[in-house]
Amino acid sequence: MASIRMWEVIKRAETGPYMEEKDFLMKHFLPTMKKVIKKYDIKYDPNNPIPHDDDLIDRMWQAAVEFFLEVGVYHSDNKRVIKFTENELKEALFAAPSEYFVGEGCDRRRFGSRKIEDERPPFMLLSPDITYDEHDHLLACMAYLKEPLLDGLCAPILEEFMGRKIKSGAPSEIGGCVMHAMNLREAARLVGRPGAWFVAVGTAESDMSQIAVSNDMWGIRHTDGRLAPVITEMITNNEMLNKAAHYQINGNIAGCLAGAIYGGYAGGAEGTAILQIAYHLMGLMVHFVQFNQNFPFHMLYGSNTGREMLWVVSTYCQAIAKNTHLVHTSNGFANAGPATDMLYYETAAHAIASTVCGANLWEMAPARNKIHNHGTPLEARFAAEVGHSATKMKMTREQANEIVNKLLAKYEKDIPDAPIGKPFREVYDINELVPKQEYLDQYYRIKEEIAKMGIDFVF
Repeated sequence: MASIRMWEVIKRAETGPYMEEKDFLMKHFLPTMKKVIKKYDIKYDPNNPIPHDDDLIDRMWQAAVEFFLEVGVYHSDNKRVIKFTENELKEALFAAPSEYFVGEGCDRRRFGSRKIEDERPPFMLLSPDITYDEHDHLLACMAYLKEPLLDGLCAPILEEFMGRKIKSGAPSEIGGCVMHAMNLREAARLVGRPGAWFVAVGTAESDMSQIAVSNDMWGIRHTDGRLAPVITEMITNNEMLNKAAHYQINGNIAGCLAGAIYGGYAGGAEGTAILQIAYHLMGLMVHFVQFNQNFPFHMLYGSNTGREMLWVVSTYCQAIAKNTHLVHTSNGFANAGPATDMLYYETAAHAIASTVCGANLWEMAPARNKIHNHGTPLEARFAAEVGHSATKMKMTREQANEIVNKLLAKYEKDIPDAPIGKPFREVYDINELVPKQEYLDQYYRIKEEIAKMGIDFVF
């Protein structure tokens, strides 16, 4: 799709039907979403956060396709609607590759599509999705890259450069993004993983800063992954399309960064799941991507490990895995912070739901990804171990549902007042970049506890 029709799609962003954004949302998005939820009889079942109803999953896919084709994608700068025919969508879905090989040398990995209850382990993209202090950024990158189950890294984010707050669109953003990119490359070499695959750079908000760090010598290589975000709901603009076009021209494997909001225009669990499925179609058709990076989240809590959000995660993952061969990752957003038992319970629940339902893993954003420095490789390690173990033991959706219900019983009542935990420097020995013994002891204690719930850990 990208190589043949990129400029044709951009032309539609300039010539499509004119519409005010308010009309797009209130007269098209909302009524169409309500219509497809009713037409395809989509109903959330709180007793089954991981449903195993294939008919429901197929109906959700059909609802998302109808929604996408009818509503289209809104370009907010031009006030135009980008639309596609059913045949164009089918062609793009058929033509999309099902796998890529990323990284270099001994760090080369397969990054591909997965099926429901797939026995192949998920691709493990580690990421805390939070901001770190400038002086800890390199250390954190090294600590994450030391994780043996890491297949790729999306590094911590910088919010300061040279002691000053980074401002989007200003020179400070370019400086911070260059530092981000150089820290990644240096960290990978220092820990002996120079060929590790990066998805970068999260520090860059503007298109100019993403373009500024594309450099095979010192920055983000043309072989690395990049992200073109969606503006909720089903909205894009010139800045997002500038990024998308640059990634394709530069030869990157690009992803569509999309998070449907539970409690937003999509409504409850049913609409949120349908919208998250539709974002895969938007990424493929409008942002020309090779994979989708998914992070649906609860409007009130900013997380996706609650009961209704795990239903959203498991159903959209199943719909994509069952009806397409698109490559996609599921990004966990937990309520609790590092060094808390609750974070491990949340991490396990999200990793199980995502892995068994056909996604690759992008883990884990602690403390609702809002608390500075509150992220460690330990929770990412735990997600990787859970994901690999679920596939090794050939876990079914029914088994996953049973275990996730046990995990929810341990933490869901605490979601509104989740503990923020401890920062990176308190949990890790920053000289050797290893967890302090008391937190490693906690890790193994929780691992034993969750093993008793039914997870047969690989090691």
